[in-house]
Amino acid sequence: MTRNVLALRAAHERALRNVRMRVLAWFAGVLLVLAAAGASAQPAVDVYAFVAEGCLHCEKALAFLQREAGQRVGLRVHALELTRNARNVEVLVAVARELAVDDSAVPFIVIGERVFVGYLDDRTTGAALRAQIDACLAHGCRDVVAPLLAAAAAPDAGPRAPASPRPPDGRGPPETIYVPLIGEVALRSLSLPVVTVLLAALDGFNPCAMWTLVFLIGLLLGMQDRVRMWTLGATFIAASALVYFLFMAAWLNLLLFLRGVVWVRAAIGVVAIAGGLYYLREFALNREAVCKVTAPQARRQVFERLRALALERRFLVALAGMVLLAFAVNLVEAVCSAGLPAVYTQLLAMNALPDVAYYAYLALYIAVFMLDDLIVFVAAMKTLQLVGLGTKYTRATNLVGGALLLALGAVMLLRPEWLMLGR
Repeated sequence: MTRNVLALRAAHERALRNVRMRVLAWFAGVLLVLAAAGASAQPAVDVYAFVAEGCLHCEKALAFLQREAGQRVGLRVHALELTRNARNVEVLVAVARELAVDDSAVPFIVIGERVFVGYLDDRTTGAALRAQIDACLAHGCRDVVAPLLAAAAAPDAGPRAPASPRPPDGRGPPETIYVPLIGEVALRSLSLPVVTVLLAALDGFNPCAMWTLVFLIGLLLGMQDRVRMWTLGATFIAASALVYFLFMAAWLNLLLFLRGVVWVRAAIGVVAIAGGLYYLREFALNREAVCKVTAPQARRQVFERLRALALERRFLVALAGMVLLAFAVNLVEAVCSAGLPAVYTQLLAMNALPDVAYYAYLALYIAVFMLDDLIVFVAAMKTLQLVGLGTKYTRATNLVGGALLLALGAVMLLRPEWLMLGR
């Protein structure tokens, strides 16, 4: 009897063990199913990068995105090349219209409903891209681009020829320009510092920017006090540089604020073309390089104020007056630049740069812009003779600058991605 009880107890324990094993197996199966369902429910994120051939910023952006895709499940990167694919261009235009943004610069990166234009580096633009990717992976994002790509690829869309860097009618912007004394220059090979120096030199060598300084030097040379001569002249030049820097910084901040507005870039492209035509006209017709902006009467009034300030016995009054006059004269004479500050600051705004780089380029522009003034002033103070750079330099800059502005205006209107310049 005892043996039967032990057998029954053993059978009962085996039955309980089997039940426990089945319950555990059932729970494990449920957990695996839930885990698989959770994994499959994790949203996939598609990143669309519209890029152009030869764009260094595009290459950096794609390299970053490919690294992120290799480290994240569910992240897919689509590189859509624009230079030789007309369909991708159409999709880009449609996306920009859908999201109400400007499509004038590359890389043009779309993640969900957010657009990132330009690429600086992994720590800045890359960090912003990563944050948007994380948000979409966590909460999901509406894919704006996929239906537009599908519509563009539909059979009724019809075949399209590959996009060409130059329109088929041959009226596209030139890929190279001829610069006297330099030769052929490829626009896409220009760097931002080179363009900065070229445009600033053109801006500085206009006759309107020089006549006030030349007259002031003529007054200073008659003084016996060398310290007063140097101080008043240097103050006028420094104040002129400061007011021009503030003027261009205001332009830059306005254009950065309006960077997504298409017509602003188009308007400044037209200004650049008009400025180029103006400089070429000055080269052909204004052989004496005379400033036509300031009327003779207004110029005489400035001369009288300069004479009064130079002869003012109270040094601090003369110094303060020189600063105020420099501000007033340079604001008026900014008209003579024929839109160069607007063209240059628009060029800066089209490139994704850190804030400090924007102002560093403005400082470089001002330094080159004031270089001819400094040369004339220092030479006059050292030799006690009024010297000038001559009209031939002004006419040469009119020719070079006119050709450069025409090319920049055409590129700004028709191939803005070329102006994402290397730094």
